[in-house]
Amino acid sequence: MTQHKRRDSVQQVRRKRAIVTGAFVGTVALGVGVAVWASTGGGPAGVAGEASRSGPADSAGRTATSPSPTPTRVYPLSQAPRTIPAVRSHTPARGPGWRPRAGERVVVSDPRLADEGRLIAGELGLSYAGGRTDARPGDVRLALGGGQGGNPESYTMTVRGGQVGISGPADAGVFYGTRTLKQEVHGGGTAPEGVVRDEPAKPRRGFMLDIARKPFTASWIEDRIRELGDLKFNELGLHFSDDQGFRIESGTHPEIVSANHLTKAQVRQIVDLAASRHITVVPEIDSPGHLGAVLAAHPELRLRDARGAATRGAVDISEAAAARTVDDLLNEYAGLFPGPYWHLGGDEYQALTAADPQASYPQLAAAARQAYGSGGTVADLATGWLNGRAGTVRAHDRTMRVWNDGFFRGTSVPAARDLEVAYWTGKEIGARPPAAYLGEGRKVLNYNDEFLYYVLGQPQTFVYPTGQRIYEQWTPRMLRGTTEVPARYDGQILGGSFAVWCDFAGSQTQDQVAAGIRMPLRATVQKLWDPGRPAMSWTAFEALANRLG
Repeated sequence: MTQHKRRDSVQQVRRKRAIVTGAFVGTVALGVGVAVWASTGGGPAGVAGEASRSGPADSAGRTATSPSPTPTRVYPLSQAPRTIPAVRSHTPARGPGWRPRAGERVVVSDPRLADEGRLIAGELGLSYAGGRTDARPGDVRLALGGGQGGNPESYTMTVRGGQVGISGPADAGVFYGTRTLKQEVHGGGTAPEGVVRDEPAKPRRGFMLDIARKPFTASWIEDRIRELGDLKFNELGLHFSDDQGFRIESGTHPEIVSANHLTKAQVRQIVDLAASRHITVVPEIDSPGHLGAVLAAHPELRLRDARGAATRGAVDISEAAAARTVDDLLNEYAGLFPGPYWHLGGDEYQALTAADPQASYPQLAAAARQAYGSGGTVADLATGWLNGRAGTVRAHDRTMRVWNDGFFRGTSVPAARDLEVAYWTGKEIGARPPAAYLGEGRKVLNYNDEFLYYVLGQPQTFVYPTGQRIYEQWTPRMLRGTTEVPARYDGQILGGSFAVWCDFAGSQTQDQVAAGIRMPLRATVQKLWDPGRPAMSWTAFEALANRLG
């Protein structure tokens, strides 16, 4: 400091400090994340500090100088985290936020959170300290309790005082809180100060993969599980039996298994990895159609029409051996897939696409009359088949779903009441609108083929869906086409699933599939987590996805 500057008047100093203070207030008002240094004595920055430097004069007339005070940082209010899906609520606060540093810990209040604790510790380069009760600066503390109205997938995350606390009524919610923290750190380096309260709007958030027509490697599926977990999906559907292949090892019927398949050991590893990310694997063995791979090994079970011609992929449901074969498989794989859900298929049974099924398939008509009386129809017989397979799976305490075109109108045999509707199309013969199922009180899952079907090769009228269209136009209430069902049915719509179908398996590699579904998956989960109009534009959402990786 020069002698000239020492002689500045107190009035000049105050004028300069006032300018600095005014600039600071304007900066905060604009929301710019800039912190300024203010003295511990309060008042405009610098004024109290200048006075504190001047002590009483000594005998030589020199002025004693006291030590400078420790400054305190002033922060603007924090902004809401930028994550996919977006958090539902954030209460801002002033503070530095939290960022991971070497040596900091993840601590859990309950041993049931050990897996979640170890995972986030490894991802952020922290140490896992288990159930320690002492508190340290920088801790991430995971706890059970609280949450939003008891929703097991809800959580609260508090960033305060250099620590992070994540709590929820169940381990699923705590896991989702750690996903939010991971995205915050990876996206911006720092978790913002304040409190996040978050929960999904829909309890089922799925991705369905057709591995029957196109085999995918176990490592590719595992990579998708990690991606789905970070995005807060909670279901992975595996369609592993169809006309083109049967893709999982079988002990009861090894003769039906395709050469390129997953071993049971690989499937167990997939199921275990999914469980660690709170994802349920939902198996599908589709019947009575789409059984071509099974019928290749058992031609005696093929459905034949009145002329003796085999019907593609269809099993003869009048044959008791057909039911026994499919039930063998259902019972076998119930032990491999321990989750609570099961997909029975039920769609596109070709006998029912004939102009007169009774005339075209007289053996089915005869079996229907024998089972259900003189008025029994092929549709009755198909419904009875579905109910029979449901009984097999129900014995394993599963909740079952069936494609919407597996439910038939005008039958004397009603479909079992506990079957959920996987609504995917309205293009089938005798199609019924979604409200017909909802009006019956059925629960429905949204697989809308207008938005959520990624069909390899784009056959018929299918085109690859875009994330932008899902993000800007689709909602969970849009079950068919582009029209929403009335809001009164919202509670019956459990959620939805983005689906990959491999009709032309060679049209894309599995890496091309991963790239093609990347943004549609993110858009889908955003709308399942919060169906409202997104606050962020598509351009901003896409940029955020690229930043988060």
